Amino acid sequence: MDLQNQGSSLQISTEVIAKIAHCAALEVDGVAEVSCGRQNKKLQGLLEASSIQPPVVVVMRDGTAEITLNLMMKADARVPAVAEKVQKNVKSSVQNMTNVTVSRVNLVIAGVAGTEEQ
Repeated sequence: MDLQNQGSSLQISTEVIAKIAHCAALEVDGVAEVSCGRQNKKLQGLLEASSIQPPVVVVMRDGTAEITLNLMMKADARVPAVAEKVQKNVKSSVQNMTNVTVSRVNLVIAGVAGTEEQ
C-alpha cells in the first residue's frame, strides 16, 4: 500500500499485515495456534529451512488484501463459530491498523491441539 501525503509516502509490507492477522487470530478464544500443524522439532526445522508455505499468507490485488491463515483449534472449540470470529477479528484489525481493505479472510483448519499422538 502506498499513501501519498504532502510529498511523503507510507508503505506497509505484506509481512506486517500477516503479523497483524496472526495476532488477531490468536485473540479469539478457541484458537490454539496459527500454524500449519504440529511437527516434532527435527521435522519442523527441516520444514522451516525449505520453501513450505508459511501459516499466514497475504496476497495484494488492486490495493486490497486477501489473507489466508492456517489454524490449530483447541479441542473444545466449536469450529464454525470460532472461524467466523477469527475472520471478523482479522479483517477489522488489519483494516483499522493499516487502512488496507481486506477482501477475504480464508481459513485452513490444520488440526486440533492436543489430539495428535506425540
